[in-house]
Amino acid sequence: MRICNLILKCGALCAAFLFPAVNGFGEVAVSGEVSPRFDWNIPEGATLENDILSISLNEKNTAMAYSDYDLSQFAGKKVKVSILSRGKGVKRSHVSYFGFKVMLMFVDEKSNQTQYLTGPQREGDWQWCTIEAAFDLREMKPTDGKIYLGLQETIGAVDFNLASLRVEEAQPLFPVDRSTTKCRYSKRVLERPMQRGVMLPSGDCTEDDFKTLHEWGVTLARYQMVRGWGNPEANRDVDDYRRWIDSKIDHLVKDVLPWAERYGIDIVVDVHVPPGGSRIDREKAMFHDPKLAEVFIDIWRTIAKKCNGHPRIWGYDLFNEPTQEKEGAAGCDYWTLQERAARAIRAIDPVTPIIFESLCSDGPEAYEWMKVSNLPNIIYQVHMYYPHAYTHQGVGQKDPDKFKTLAYPNVGRGWNKEYLKENLAPVLDFQKRHGAIIYVGEFSAIAWAPNAEQYLADCISIFEEYGWSWTYHAFREWHGWDVEREADGPLKTKPSPNNARKKVLLQGIRGEMVQNPRD
Repeated sequence: MRICNLILKCGALCAAFLFPAVNGFGEVAVSGEVSPRFDWNIPEGATLENDILSISLNEKNTAMAYSDYDLSQFAGKKVKVSILSRGKGVKRSHVSYFGFKVMLMFVDEKSNQTQYLTGPQREGDWQWCTIEAAFDLREMKPTDGKIYLGLQETIGAVDFNLASLRVEEAQPLFPVDRSTTKCRYSKRVLERPMQRGVMLPSGDCTEDDFKTLHEWGVTLARYQMVRGWGNPEANRDVDDYRRWIDSKIDHLVKDVLPWAERYGIDIVVDVHVPPGGSRIDREKAMFHDPKLAEVFIDIWRTIAKKCNGHPRIWGYDLFNEPTQEKEGAAGCDYWTLQERAARAIRAIDPVTPIIFESLCSDGPEAYEWMKVSNLPNIIYQVHMYYPHAYTHQGVGQKDPDKFKTLAYPNVGRGWNKEYLKENLAPVLDFQKRHGAIIYVGEFSAIAWAPNAEQYLADCISIFEEYGWSWTYHAFREWHGWDVEREADGPLKTKPSPNNARKKVLLQGIRGEMVQNPRD
């Protein structure tokens, strides 16, 4: 699931950057002066000397320098901000998007809303290094803007070398792929019918879950093994992680699969959080740590041994929502690691489909550089949450009474069914060029999004048109996504056994299509 905070997810970015030299005293030598594009306002208590901005907070407080900067040149683009920084004793704030700050602020002309886009967090101590913050402005039209650097609602000391600040259009880390290599599928996999269903709860499942889904007509469910989503510290202890993931595998084998057999539901096995989880910069830790990568591959050997030959396993979903913006360790980038895990599975289970995910948190835009595997029976997954400003509106909202809703369809923003198709076009092109089987692992709109039922209906009709199996996010998970609840506004949900969103989902599961859900 895409957990929305003020860090906007974007595509893989070029990590190439010319690092300034470091002298024998640990100081960074940078030639030249601060660019005239920046005119810094320095907060009280901070200092600026020889282009080095220094901020130190002994008590929880906020101190951020800012400069006006014309961001309109990046309208409809992805932008990268990079700057040299070092820190000491920086504490994580009680709010995920507070703490260490590299932030853009601007008014989006399309929505007339002020945007606060925060880059990756840092904590503890670090020596001089380049901090890169990536922002996706493809759906926005910034007017003017400001760049903020500093600390917010935390303690610690941080330095920024202002002469090193760069703001530029982001470039892909991986090359665009236009090959026409064909996917290889067995006759049994090619002849499988479309499947429609939901993601299962993030905790342990119950037999009542499966009984209800059977009554709904669900034929496919994605079993997610997840804990500590969004918490970089939750899965760092490898021994503890392994004990936990083994317990989830046992629940799958002893409970979930027997219920799936009893109620006629196929299962996607999803390692939603891999060993090491995600770093504070949102990169999967195993992309940068070969030891974690080996643990990940071994986990899939375990799953394959325990599930090999089970008739209800629809596919092995290797890991959820890759995001990679920096060069990884050798053989550990998002695609190569999936290929390595798939080969380890194939040595045990030669036939069960294996599911690869794209970058950009499995977003459709990343299919521009998605490659195909030479292994047989590889299915390619996509998640559909565009427009993100609509589907995730109000998620993380701290003051629901001040929340302004965005509608769908939206003439002013060009949001309609054709817009959804435009966003999914790279996936459809990939399907046609490679003969690939596509699976929509997640799609949704938050319960309080106006006319969410029409959004769901449009998504489902597109998936049906393209022949893509799909699972809705999510069944009996967080209340904002639960179709057994309805809402009047952010966090204001209540049980609802027969609301419009649920009606659309059930009609879609049964293969029925609706154009006007409220009629």
